[in-house]
Amino acid sequence: MAYNMIDYQKERETFKWQLPEYFNFASDVVDKWAENPDKLAMIWVNEQDEEVRRTFRDFKERSNQLANLLVSQGIKPGDVIILIMPRYIEWWESFLACLRVGAIVSPGTVQLTTKDLAFRIKAANASAIIVDERTAKKFDELTEGLEAIKCKVLVGEPREGWLNYQSEINKFPTEFNTVRTRSSDGAILFFTSGTTGNPKMTLHTHGSYPFAHIVTGKYWLDLTPDDLHWNLSDTGWGKAAWSSLFGPWHMGATIFVHHETRFNPKRCLEVLQRYPITTLCGAPTNYRMLVLEDLLKYKFPSLRSCTGAGEPLNPEVIATWREATGLTIRDGYGQTETVLVIGNFPCLPVKPGAMGKPAPGFTVEVIDEKGNILPPGKEGDIAIQVKPEPPVGLFKQYWQEPERTERCFRGQWYLTGDRAVKDEDGYFWFVGRADDVILASGYRIGPFEVESALIEHDAVAESAVVASPDELRGEIVKAFVVLADGYTPSPQLVKELQDHVKKTTAPYKYPREIEFVDYLPKTVSGKIRRAQLREMEWAKKGKNRHMLG
Repeated sequence: MAYNMIDYQKERETFKWQLPEYFNFASDVVDKWAENPDKLAMIWVNEQDEEVRRTFRDFKERSNQLANLLVSQGIKPGDVIILIMPRYIEWWESFLACLRVGAIVSPGTVQLTTKDLAFRIKAANASAIIVDERTAKKFDELTEGLEAIKCKVLVGEPREGWLNYQSEINKFPTEFNTVRTRSSDGAILFFTSGTTGNPKMTLHTHGSYPFAHIVTGKYWLDLTPDDLHWNLSDTGWGKAAWSSLFGPWHMGATIFVHHETRFNPKRCLEVLQRYPITTLCGAPTNYRMLVLEDLLKYKFPSLRSCTGAGEPLNPEVIATWREATGLTIRDGYGQTETVLVIGNFPCLPVKPGAMGKPAPGFTVEVIDEKGNILPPGKEGDIAIQVKPEPPVGLFKQYWQEPERTERCFRGQWYLTGDRAVKDEDGYFWFVGRADDVILASGYRIGPFEVESALIEHDAVAESAVVASPDELRGEIVKAFVVLADGYTPSPQLVKELQDHVKKTTAPYKYPREIEFVDYLPKTVSGKIRRAQLREMEWAKKGKNRHMLG
């Protein structure tokens, strides 16, 4: 088959962002595909092998009904709507409905705790929440901070104080006049972990994210209207917006969704073999688990493309997968703050372990601390050129934090916070995070959040949390703990602290390893030297975090 991009250099030279003044993904993309009433948008399958097929027309009408419901409850353009549920079809309907009414949708993972939800409601000044039953129970534990909430919508069994999604939207018409949103209007608010303090609120506009992901869908995922695309990401993460919504539907591809409680590699391979899935996208952790299975037992006759993003992809995993399937996993790089900015594109040879080359529409370089472009082979900061004209696809701001936003820029460059080396051929090679954020199984985990949870336990006097190398997950959370007087190290205490973190913050953030120490290394000003602990940890396990892959 012919690729969407045949000549990489020519495409980069001729590419121009054609951003319109007004854009709304729901009306300008989904509704256009819905003009063909039979155009399939999704195949949804659960763990019991129950299958549901939905057309673009179905998504148009159902999201229109929900949009009418939201407006009837007083939701207006600019209001923030928190959206949390697993891989239900209603997640896609709700996302589109939020865009239709001109609201700002704020997705989150079902693993968030009641404490996390309370912070998000307050920080975002949310006006509405659309959630599943499990999350609704957590919201009902809140006793304050809900004054600004105009409506609460529940997908699931009826619950007192909640509007039931299934029964309520059927009361409304399937037609809705989608708000004429400007490309510069706010559309999505992601919460993303940092190294200190609470999660940052990353604000995207209709133009910077829903529109700009055409680059992701067209060039990196290389999708067409004939493809059946499966992205393994959970709905609570930015990767779902990348590869489970905007990228595929820009191109008119059908999305395959497998609703499951946790990733099962055997089940994944069985599903890949059973359905005519043509393109697969997953976190490196998914691929690392898949290659541990007997891949030669399976055949994937329809599969033509595999991509990975979220953390560095190990060359040995790429080799094992290619040997068994004949397909090379193509790595891609971006952030919560961006669409795809660097990738291994189908028309380019893959250098195993490399991030790839800059996407059309982006000028990306490795720079030094003064903003100078470094020569090949020199390590520096990954930076995106934003002057004289910023590219489409970059977030608008960290909401309500102008100083934090300003710190991301150095002269004409936006700093991604990651470091890399560019080789003579223009390929980027990931080095590591410039900060201390831990990338475990594709999840970004801020050390401060885990440390804050640990310090709440009576046994903990001090703690420092760092990334520790792990063959399966890439990195895991490792905690160094100084015990309070009266406590002694024991396996029972390790388990108790781990359970405490799971209950205090999201379960995926708990430290899989805990080491008890007498003291923590600190700077003269009293700051914990996480970098020193991290380097010691990686050296002890025979790894080097600056030579990933």
